[in-house]
Amino acid sequence: MIELTVNGAWRRGRAEPRLLLSDFLRHELGLTGTHVGCEHGVCGACTVLLDGVAVRSCLTLAVQAEGAEVTTVEGLAWGPLQEAFRRHHALQCGFCTPGILLAATDLLRRDRPPSREEIVDMLSGQLCRCTGYEPIVDAIEEAARS
Repeated sequence: MIELTVNGAWRRGRAEPRLLLSDFLRHELGLTGTHVGCEHGVCGACTVLLDGVAVRSCLTLAVQAEGAEVTTVEGLAWGPLQEAFRRHHALQCGFCTPGILLAATDLLRRDRPPSREEIVDMLSGQLCRCTGYEPIVDAIEEAARS
């Protein structure tokens, strides 16, 4: 059994030593907003915040999150970032969106607003096959200014 805080709530669940955090969140806790794409850490769809830092949950063992604070897309409050995604039509099919929102949340929490180049660099670890990225970059850039 592991204990951790998920989206602000204390949670406890069964985690075999080799169980991935993505599988723990989806199957043990029922938080299906964490999407699993490549299962190799390449696509970024499974990105969550672990103690405030964006990580690939398909590369993280659930036991590594013992005592930690995990934020999934279900735990993000609607705010300027999501509103900018809506305005810029940056959602498309939505499969990559949870991971991108969490990676962008980590980036936007830095000491200064990121440059467009830093946003593009962050997105290099997030695979989206729908948009061509421009609407996503524009949305994150707008959110950084708000």
